[in-house]
Amino acid sequence: MNVWLAEIVRSWRGNLRRPGFLLLASGVLALGIGASVAVFALIQNTVLRPLPVPRAERLVTLGPWWDNGHVGGISPHEYQYLGPPEGLRSLGLVHFGAAVNIAGAGDPAQVPMIRLDRYLLPTLGLQPSLGRNFNAQEDHPGGPEAVLLGYDLWQRAYGGDAGVIGRRLEIEGRPHTIVGVLPAAFNRLLGPGDVMLPTALPVASRDYNHNGAVAIGRLADGVDVATVAAQADAHERAMFRDMGMGGDWTRPRFGAERLADAFQQQTRPMLMLFLASALVVLLIALVNLANLMLLRALSRNHDAAVRGALGASTFRLMLPALGEGLLVGGCGTLLGMALAAAGLAVVQGFIPASWLWGGSIHIGVADWLGAACIGVLGTSLAAVLGLWRSRGASTLEELRQGGRHGIGLRSGRLSRALVVAQVALAAVLLSTAGIFMHALYDASRLQLGYDQDNVLTFELAPVKGDYPDMASLLELSRRLVEQLRAVPGVTGAAVTTNLPTSDDNYGSFNNGVRTPAGTELQAQLHGIGQGFLDLFAIPLREGRDFDASDVRGGEPVAIVSRDLSDKYYDGHAVGHAIDVEVPNTTPVRARIVGVVGATYQRGPLQPHQPVVYVPLAQMPASTMMVFRELESLRFALRGQGNPADWGAGVRAALAGIAPRQPIARMRTMRSIVHATTADARLNLLLIGVFAALALLLAVAGLYAVMAVAVAARERELGVRLALGAPPGRLARLVLHGGLLQVAPGLAIGIAATLGLSHAFMALPLMMLNGTRGFDATVVGGACVALAVAGLFACLLPALRAARVPPMRALQGE
Repeated sequence: MNVWLAEIVRSWRGNLRRPGFLLLASGVLALGIGASVAVFALIQNTVLRPLPVPRAERLVTLGPWWDNGHVGGISPHEYQYLGPPEGLRSLGLVHFGAAVNIAGAGDPAQVPMIRLDRYLLPTLGLQPSLGRNFNAQEDHPGGPEAVLLGYDLWQRAYGGDAGVIGRRLEIEGRPHTIVGVLPAAFNRLLGPGDVMLPTALPVASRDYNHNGAVAIGRLADGVDVATVAAQADAHERAMFRDMGMGGDWTRPRFGAERLADAFQQQTRPMLMLFLASALVVLLIALVNLANLMLLRALSRNHDAAVRGALGASTFRLMLPALGEGLLVGGCGTLLGMALAAAGLAVVQGFIPASWLWGGSIHIGVADWLGAACIGVLGTSLAAVLGLWRSRGASTLEELRQGGRHGIGLRSGRLSRALVVAQVALAAVLLSTAGIFMHALYDASRLQLGYDQDNVLTFELAPVKGDYPDMASLLELSRRLVEQLRAVPGVTGAAVTTNLPTSDDNYGSFNNGVRTPAGTELQAQLHGIGQGFLDLFAIPLREGRDFDASDVRGGEPVAIVSRDLSDKYYDGHAVGHAIDVEVPNTTPVRARIVGVVGATYQRGPLQPHQPVVYVPLAQMPASTMMVFRELESLRFALRGQGNPADWGAGVRAALAGIAPRQPIARMRTMRSIVHATTADARLNLLLIGVFAALALLLAVAGLYAVMAVAVAARERELGVRLALGAPPGRLARLVLHGGLLQVAPGLAIGIAATLGLSHAFMALPLMMLNGTRGFDATVVGGACVALAVAGLFACLLPALRAARVPPMRALQGE
């Protein structure tokens, strides 16, 4: 045992005295461990982190199946018809509404609101931190006005005062009694919500709109999701039959899905891409490490042969390599964990809060154990591989081929194969990053169909108690627009229900429309004030803009986007009619008076949607009522100078008209468009980091192989120089040998990237119109970059080969 320890200690001492190999091998391993541990920690704290409620794995959401394979929102009528279905212990409804105006908790403010019925909290397994849940009377139309406070508002406006229960809070001009305070877990699960109001559905609701309502159920013990999904589909079939609307569909149209899966449908694909990229980096690092350990073992061949001839046992000959592997594994693991912690500290500020359920990213015990296993097992296997490949070191043939340096002429085949594998993996990752970068670059250059520069926007949700109907709403809008146009530096102002582009789920308003041919479709419905199209420079392709004659009570008119005109009116929509659906009444038929250019409502990374513009004054009252439950009005200003300088003038203009009216989300239009690509830029940043690591590791591996190969051939090169070979020819010989290892790796990488192109198209970043999963130009550029990097990796060994002193090489023999 003492002899074994002595061999290991001697190996460690030798590495510490000459730490070049230790630093290189540990650094290579650390890069792989750091990247993989950082992504593993991110996934553990997002996809694998349970929802912040008791027994979260038993929660499901119920509703119609969407085309993307997930369950969508549900209408109040469908929710009531569900019942709940057999197999659920309870079923609750949550409705994500618009911002509301509050007063009585500090300065008047516009805050996010969520509606929920009295069954939701028991379904989630949550209890109010203070007070109680809504009762049956409060959760009924016309019942007592009650409100539940969000934890953040309770802390922010009331300082966590336990005596808040029973106080009054004015919401939309009406006093509400505070009956409870919800725990912080509620908002971590369902998102921002400072005030919660009851849904107060009538006993037999006839509301068929899917406007942000989600049904959440808790599975009974012993019941699985598939059983509840079948029950939900059966209930909805019966509902459609009762309504005389069929119900004989062949595939399930309604179903159930685990709540965690529904919430993670946007983040899961990108996190899986991060995981795949990190695993590729780790694999390259391990392949590189195996190559380094192999070369290290081959460099000991002569020493091992001599020791074996003197009687050393096979196990004792293995001990230095195994001890060296343990040292490299330990140092690489520690350094890798430090890199992972530093990387997560940097990335955490860019990760959307919704990914983390309100928590933070931290490295746990499992991450440490995983890193230790990767480090120790990886280096041990690499050491064993090197020993296996050099197992013939004591034979006369190996001694004859390797000479004093202990590296035979055939011993580099495996090393070269490993380099080819590294280059292939690096090519895949570099090509992937290039394809994503090209998509994002194309998106940044895309013409959105309007002018976003020098535009300031803000949101305003008129207090319902002060502005209860369309007449008062229009009057407020008219007066405010007049005052905004008088703000210094402002040249134009307009009101609208929706901006040309929005960066969240509540920036668009879908509404059903029907063409004269009977074609039904979902379009963006925008109610706009005069001057809106001019302010955003949305081009008028045909017909006219709205004017002062398009008033409430006049002939209903509409302007449609060019894509809608081309697809449904053969490019000539002006003069034709379009029916706009109105909640709980017959559609309104409007005459199309103009066609404008298409815009990208969801930003440059998503396809544009058909838009129907109507004068704000002609918006149906019931449609506006639904809109006000979901959205805020938007105001836009254009002018000269910095839009941020107009903020004080905007607030003063509003205060002169409506002192009790708060505003929210004052931002430039350019910042809104920029925010639509925030997730894509984060994805590109991480993929780019992984690609850079892959490139660095591949270059390091190629350099190590070529450097050792030149050292092994020092005598041969010296003889060639002594016989008159030009130094440049020897340098070209080395470069040629290195590039011969790069070329097959690039070919394999291109083929793999082509095979993965269909998977790329399923990622959110690649859904831009015209984007291809495989871009030959980008992949070619990535391969050129990798080839150039490989050339530089071979350059130093090539120069060394050209400068071998012939006499030293000959004396070595």
